[in-house]
Amino acid sequence: MDSLVAQIKSLSPCDFADALSIEQFVDPAIQSLWLPTPKLVGRAFTVFCPPGDHLMFHAAIYEAQPGDVIVAQGDPKFALAGGNVCAIAQQNGIAGCVIDGRVRDLAEIREMQFPVFARGVIPKPGAKKQLGTLRGPIVCGGVTVVQGDYIIADEEGIAVIPQNTVEQALEKATARAQKDASTPIEQWREQHIATVKTALEKLGY
Repeated sequence: MDSLVAQIKSLSPCDFADALSIEQFVDPAIQSLWLPTPKLVGRAFTVFCPPGDHLMFHAAIYEAQPGDVIVAQGDPKFALAGGNVCAIAQQNGIAGCVIDGRVRDLAEIREMQFPVFARGVIPKPGAKKQLGTLRGPIVCGGVTVVQGDYIIADEEGIAVIPQNTVEQALEKATARAQKDASTPIEQWREQHIATVKTALEKLGY
């Protein structure tokens, strides 16, 4: 396992709030399709499917590496994947999927406990008649995702951590998590009161 993936797994998307700009947080309409929400962490394997088609997503489950997170941009009018595709992805060691689009066979996906974050479900599948792209830049939930970027997703949301700044982001996120964990609520309350008071005074309240 990538050592950075292991470190990211110990954190939450909230820990990256100070480390990443708002442009790195995926539209919250894309969320886990089953509960309790699993934590999903890994490097992005990017997929673009043209309107009405899901061929490239189906190709991706054989080309992505174990531990990868398939991150896909597709047509929300059709399902990009279903139970069998997700079962094979799971067998191949893929960590899970973040899909700007929809899937089907939710009961099967939930039963196999395969992490899928998407916009929802729809019964009608796409076709296999058009080429899209694999490993190219895509836009997922408003965030530009590049092959190899780091993904962390859980019940708090989804963050995309650019690979060229991941170490700096991880350092800030770890420091934030450690600070929060070591600050008793009484101390946090005192600091919070002072912060709120100062902010209000500056605004003339």
